[in-house]
Amino acid sequence: MLQKKNEYLSGENILFAVEENFTHYLQQQGLRKTPERYALLEYIYSKQGHWDIESLYYEFVKENLQVSRATVYNTVELLLDCNLVIKHQFGNAGSCLYEKAYNNTHHHIICSRCKSIREFNNKVVKSIIHLLPLRGLRVSHYSLYIYGICAKCNKELSKEKQLKNKN
Repeated sequence: MLQKKNEYLSGENILFAVEENFTHYLQQQGLRKTPERYALLEYIYSKQGHWDIESLYYEFVKENLQVSRATVYNTVELLLDCNLVIKHQFGNAGSCLYEKAYNNTHHHIICSRCKSIREFNNKVVKSIIHLLPLRGLRVSHYSLYIYGICAKCNKELSKEKQLKNKN
C-alpha cells in the first residue's frame, strides 16, 4: 500500500508521494478523486503538529473553501485507512487528535497535569524499535507515548509544596 518511507524526502516530494499513495488507494477502493479530498490532504500535509477534525473543518470555513463537515470527517477516515494520517488519544477522555503519518515517525511526551504534548525524536529509540524481535512483524510505523509531569508543572508543584510547608 504505502511506498517505502524515505527520511530524506523534502516537503514537496512528500506531498507528491502522499498524493500518489492517496490516488492509488482511492482507485483500489473504487472511490472518486475529488478536489475537496485533495485539498484536505494538501492542507493536512502543510500543517505541523496535531489537530482535531472540527478545527480542520473550521479552517476551511474561515478560508471560504467549499467543503462540508461530512466530507472532512469522511476524508480523514479514508486517510486513516490508507495510513496517511494517525489518530491519537493522548489520555484525554474521548478527545482525538490527528497528525500526518507519512515520513513522520516521532515520539510524544504528555504532561499528565497540564495535558501539554511535546514531540521528540531519538535515534537510539528508533534503532531499538527496529532491532526488537517482533515475531516476523515488519514495522511500518509505531507510536511511543511517555506520560509524566513537565518541567513547568514540576516547578509549580514545588512552589505549591513550599507554600504548604510554610503554613
